[in-house]
Amino acid sequence: MRIRRCALLRIESREETRFDLEALLAGGTGVVSRMRWLAHAPALQAEFELDAAEVALLGETSPSDWVDAAPVRMRHGASRVRRLLRSGLLVGSTGPWASQRREDERVRALHWHGVAADYHHASRWGGIDAAGEVEDAGLHNAEGLRRAYGVPPPMLHERADGGAITVLPSAARAAYDELLDARTSCRNFDVGRMLPLTGLAQVLERTFAERGRVRGADDFDVLKRTSPSGGALHPTECYVIARRVDGLAPGLYHYLPARHALQALPMDAAGILADAGRHPVAQGKEALDYLAWIAVGGQQYFAEAHALCVLAPRFYRNFWKYRHHPKAYRVCILDAGHLSQTLLLSAAEAGLGSFVTAAINEVDIERAFGLEPWSESPLAVCGIGPRADRMETYELDPNRRAWPR
Repeated sequence: MRIRRCALLRIESREETRFDLEALLAGGTGVVSRMRWLAHAPALQAEFELDAAEVALLGETSPSDWVDAAPVRMRHGASRVRRLLRSGLLVGSTGPWASQRREDERVRALHWHGVAADYHHASRWGGIDAAGEVEDAGLHNAEGLRRAYGVPPPMLHERADGGAITVLPSAARAAYDELLDARTSCRNFDVGRMLPLTGLAQVLERTFAERGRVRGADDFDVLKRTSPSGGALHPTECYVIARRVDGLAPGLYHYLPARHALQALPMDAAGILADAGRHPVAQGKEALDYLAWIAVGGQQYFAEAHALCVLAPRFYRNFWKYRHHPKAYRVCILDAGHLSQTLLLSAAEAGLGSFVTAAINEVDIERAFGLEPWSESPLAVCGIGPRADRMETYELDPNRRAWPR
């Protein structure tokens, strides 16, 4: 049999400390440290602890060249090689390891850059009530942040080493300025009203719909949207959690930009609610309501939006062109940012409230929509809906364009 290392691997050296009374009584500080080696890879469901010999084994094994397994067994032991093969950190060429090999080959075909893959893996959440954690820590308002972290860096920044300042002419006030000033993140949706389907359709069309197409080559069309995209690839898909949309059944949908249409997707209510028991605040919620709540990290004011739009790039589309490229993942993040601003401005123009947040539980969203995290994964969630008549949750509106109503 031949072996090689898996395509993407990060090995972390982590120090863990604990208090030890005996160490304190013996004249020490009482703080005992332990160093651990932890492996992170797409094949793993969770971090995988290694011993020093396994770190050395993986460090000397090529991720690209197949080598004979016998000498590796001789140097490091057959049981150690077998354990790493079972985990998927080592890949075997023979039948017993076919499933691990197929998974590794699938990941290789996606052309991830190694450091970007590490960041993507490390920054995904699952089942996190971020809003509750922030409130418990007293960091949910400016006063709490000031107490915990001190004075923030200055809001406005001028270079001390700069020279003369040239005051620029102001643009003549136009309707576009009114629209820009009207864009305010909404935290107060009117749950007693329905979002008209025409309102949702207008925002989706102006944000995600195909606006033109050019034939680049055989089997290669170049799409135009209202927002720019690196390499004109437009990898970001829009998935919709619809709850209160007039004329649209509550459920999960995928927006089809070439047809300006929503395709209904299957919803596994039991699967969505599988982990709901860990959050007391989620008790009694229906599956769609819980999904909206967990999708935005427990930010209930955002979860009340009538429709949530999940922005999920198909990484493999970008990486088809930008293979193993250090900027490719950043371009996907920019893509989601461009689309979110277009969506928010389109919603403001339609007289609707909207928001964008990156405090999302990617794992829960992926599970609900059937997304594979290394191929297609959410980077942000936007919400759309009619504004409430009263501000129950504070919104930043210094120009007073949204409030009072």
